[in-house]
Amino acid sequence: MAMPKKSSRLVTVDDTVYRWRVSHKPSHQDDTWIPLTFAVERAEEPRSVLVVSLPCARPDNWRGQRTIAIRPVLVSRCIRRAIEQGWNPENQARLTLTVTEDELTVLLGEPPQYLVPFLWGMIPEGGSIKDLPRCTQIWSRDEPGSQSGIL
Repeated sequence: MAMPKKSSRLVTVDDTVYRWRVSHKPSHQDDTWIPLTFAVERAEEPRSVLVVSLPCARPDNWRGQRTIAIRPVLVSRCIRRAIEQGWNPENQARLTLTVTEDELTVLLGEPPQYLVPFLWGMIPEGGSIKDLPRCTQIWSRDEPGSQSGIL
């Protein structure tokens, strides 16, 4: 069965088009941490699924654990690594590729830029309150007829 097209993206690796998407699993299960994963398959005639497990949490994790934005360069390099390790996207076999912290740096070509979920958005790992988006004033306290001046 092919992966749903909704929320998936395409990437081309060595003249083959692949479809990929972040797995829709919760970031916790019975208080156990689950890593950020994404699935990959050929866009045309999908038969085999590659599941890539990363050393960080999903962006929607409720514990405030670090995450990353998955970029096409990471997806394409994971596909190449999986093929080197014997994954055949034309086969019916499924492969899980577990990426370690050190491998993530190699696959990205640079150290990962981790983000940490915080209230309504993300801040860079190691960031501070200065990295948070500025509040937007909804009502002015000075305007007649305005409500309580909520900021």
